[in-house]
Amino acid sequence: MSKEEIIAAVKACAERLGHAPSVMELVKNANVTKHDIRKTFGNHTRLLAASGLERQGCGYLVKMESLFADWAATVRKLGKVPTMSEYELHGRYSVRPFARRYKSWKDVATAMSDYALQQRLEGEWKDVLDVVAEHCRGRTGSTRTFARTRLRPADARVRQDRPVYGQPMHLPFSYAPTNEQGVLFVFGGVAEKLGFSVTRVQTGFPDVEAMREVEANRWQPVRIELEYESRNFIAHMHPVDGCELIVCWIHNWEDCPLEVIELREVIQELSK
Repeated sequence: MSKEEIIAAVKACAERLGHAPSVMELVKNANVTKHDIRKTFGNHTRLLAASGLERQGCGYLVKMESLFADWAATVRKLGKVPTMSEYELHGRYSVRPFARRYKSWKDVATAMSDYALQQRLEGEWKDVLDVVAEHCRGRTGSTRTFARTRLRPADARVRQDRPVYGQPMHLPFSYAPTNEQGVLFVFGGVAEKLGFSVTRVQTGFPDVEAMREVEANRWQPVRIELEYESRNFIAHMHPVDGCELIVCWIHNWEDCPLEVIELREVIQELSK
């Protein structure tokens, strides 16, 4: 199948199902094979992005533009800044993506307004920003969620007598991992946010056994192998049928037949 044919099949499948299809749903309902996805797009996430779709649910991070658009649409619908329970009732997403980004629900309105201004969305969402401004005027105290950035000192430069580190991540690991043990530590810090509850960690294959939230109040066991780079799975000669998921820092196994979570991408999204 060509790239255009696959995208058309994905869009048609999404329209029939009412949501962005999973890999298995595509195989079953759209005659799109895993090989087609890997060969043409690299992975399922990139295929959905090329099709203008976004997979939702536990284990999938909601992009900021999608989160803002839905929150702003809810404000427009209600004519007011929604409470947490009102957003749960009228919004497409749960409140978990907001909880990952902000300390409390009361910070969301100002953060959404800041985002709209940063992205120059005032024209499209002027009525929403007016509602937010009125909401904030009715509250006491500052509601800003971002501190002013201090100017970088002009004399800041590399010192040869000190070690050099990578980009700070702050949560859950001060600096990016460089080995499989670091991947384990980072995964432990974000597992709950991704919808996992770890039940066992071992030195043998697979490294981790966990429960995964597949639907509301429905969990299933999953076997997870940790790798610094996903292609190390091949070098370590692990059996493909021995686990269902690879969690890595760098995903570089182009034809990987297993689901892969690249923590580097997860941390970048959480840092926003």
